[in-house]
Amino acid sequence: FWLKVRRRVLVDTPASPEHFLLFILKNPLVKMGKAAKSGSKKVAAAPLSQKKKAQTKTNPLFEKRPKNLRLGGDIQPKRDLTRYVKWPKYVRLQRAKRIMLMRLKVPPAIAQFNTTIDKSQAASLLRLLKKYQPETKKDKKQRLMEMAQAKKDGEDTKSKKPTVIKFGLNHVTNLIEQKAAKLVVIAHDCDPIETVCWLPALCRKKDVPYCIIKGKARLGTLVHQKTATCVALTAVRQEDSAELGKLAEAFKGQFNENVEIRRRWGGGIMGQKSQHVTQRKEKAIQIEQAKKLGLSIA
Repeated sequence: FWLKVRRRVLVDTPASPEHFLLFILKNPLVKMGKAAKSGSKKVAAAPLSQKKKAQTKTNPLFEKRPKNLRLGGDIQPKRDLTRYVKWPKYVRLQRAKRIMLMRLKVPPAIAQFNTTIDKSQAASLLRLLKKYQPETKKDKKQRLMEMAQAKKDGEDTKSKKPTVIKFGLNHVTNLIEQKAAKLVVIAHDCDPIETVCWLPALCRKKDVPYCIIKGKARLGTLVHQKTATCVALTAVRQEDSAELGKLAEAFKGQFNENVEIRRRWGGGIMGQKSQHVTQRKEKAIQIEQAKKLGLSIA
């Protein structure tokens, strides 16, 4: 193209530079050269990913106000700061105690309290114990008022002793020693554990069926207290004797006659980091032994 322009310029252009510039500006070949060249080739279509996005019309009534979360700006969003909380001392102590009990070796007399009855057994046991709840202060007051009224009217006030569950560590201990208790239920989370750690041994010696249940608060609700270390059943009504016998037989095999509970130590569970370290050490020892065996065979 530019060669054509040059020839035309050489043929038609006058000698003066002013005429030369006018010629260049007026010549259609020079003006349309680029357009003609670009028009001759088709431009490739844009890829699908680069398609023009449809412009969404924004409502002028709702103005976009981006938050400024820098110092002195908008209120910060709520974050989970659990890890940064300075917990009360009692919380820190109970967490440290739990970890210590996992790490240290625990003797069988204390480790036996980790073996508890399962959910279905606990449900049936609590259902039975709930039938023999002792009366509340309100009920007792009402009963005494009725007895006083009956005595005043000259009626007979003799009544049969109610069958209820017995609670209180000293009371239950006396019942076990007298072999009056038919079933003893001990809580697993008594603090300090030394208050009840000797009770299973006493039950085994006196041949009284016992079991360990999760939660001293659950036993507490049965006897209208906050917590209870242990409860005992001395007697039940005729309709519940079969159920009591069944539970006592099951717990005797599970706890009284189970020798493994008396021998098994607890604790000794290390943290994740310590476990990984010991695994790496063991692996290194195995590799070393394999190398020695390979050398000796060769």
